[in-house]
Amino acid sequence: MNKTAQEQSLRACVETTMENYFRHLDGQPVNDVYNMVLAEIETPLLEVIMKHTRQNQTKASEILGLNRGTLRKKLKQYGLL
Repeated sequence: MNKTAQEQSLRACVETTMENYFRHLDGQPVNDVYNMVLAEIETPLLEVIMKHTRQNQTKASEILGLNRGTLRKKLKQYGLL
């Protein structure tokens, strides 16, 4: 797949963002980065998928490869349900 200058892989976006995050900590202690990153990524991911499926949880769970119960739990967790 060819990428234009405007297209950047998700991996590259995460890498750049995390490098910036650590660069700007200014000596502040940091913890629980994993959960912070998951919350930042999962929320918009779920929002877009639910919009794409017109709020159809069965279709969304199939697209995401998640059990429907797990999807519902995550939707509730992020206040999307």
